[in-house]
Amino acid sequence: MKRSTFFIVLFLFSFLISGCSSGSAEGTEESGISAGLLVTESGLGDDSFSDSAFQGLEQARDELNITFDYREPFDQNYEAHARDLIDQGHDVIIGLGYNSQPAVDQLAAEFPDQDFVLVDAVSDQPNVSSITFKEDEGSYLIGLIAGMKSKSGVVGFIGGENIPVVNRFEEGFTKGVLEASPDAEILVSYADTFDDDQKGASLTAEMIDQNADYIFPAAGFTGIGVLKEAEKQDIYAFGVDSDQFYTAEESVVTSMLKNVNVALYGVMEQLSEGENLDGSARTLGLEENGVGLAPIRLIDLNDQEEKTLQKSMGQ
Repeated sequence: MKRSTFFIVLFLFSFLISGCSSGSAEGTEESGISAGLLVTESGLGDDSFSDSAFQGLEQARDELNITFDYREPFDQNYEAHARDLIDQGHDVIIGLGYNSQPAVDQLAAEFPDQDFVLVDAVSDQPNVSSITFKEDEGSYLIGLIAGMKSKSGVVGFIGGENIPVVNRFEEGFTKGVLEASPDAEILVSYADTFDDDQKGASLTAEMIDQNADYIFPAAGFTGIGVLKEAEKQDIYAFGVDSDQFYTAEESVVTSMLKNVNVALYGVMEQLSEGENLDGSARTLGLEENGVGLAPIRLIDLNDQEEKTLQKSMGQ
């Protein structure tokens, strides 16, 4: 199953306004600034990366009176969808994820006067501003919690595709776990897809069979299957990119926030204030509010554990 009924219902209102594979979201009093958003091939409803980006532009629409349109490249034809957005005359075209980079790079060369923003990859085109995140810093905090609280001494990481950005999630998580519990066993699996919740569920079941009691997915919609299976089998898990507690309320302890929404709101604020994008590359970590943690629920940290976590967060 590629998409659950839950997500269809969750985003039904937005889809009715804007359309399922493309749409617009306009403010009532336009500022004259507009953006075209190309989400990941999983589309909206991932309760994660794409949704966070969409929420950032929604906030900019509501607070800055910008307008935006979006496309969901379910067919993986990023170039065609991005070209469609360019034809609409937006001030900036935003591509999410490394899969969008080839199309962004090609179109940036073809349209040198068009501003682009690339999220989660770095372009050398002068009209492409790149935003990446220090995923390892946020994942380290998740690893600390897993290492401090695991009773079995076995924890798991499930990645989507085996690519550098997901590897950084794994590396940070592993470092945090071993910092808190040097003898812990860390199980690692990659689903080779960001778009298969059933694959996420099956990998989770395999890890639970090996006594994992905390599992951290960085896998897009595949990760939803991880959280649901963890809840079904009564173990703990962690969300990613946005606060995913409500996806599995009896399982999700906290989520590693990757504040794509904050970053894109900042881009639109910059444009709304009359500032130009400069084609630079920025990497956002804890200090820049690029990554962080959602509220911790379901478990309690003792005083020493809380102190350890706060110190690692620079607080």
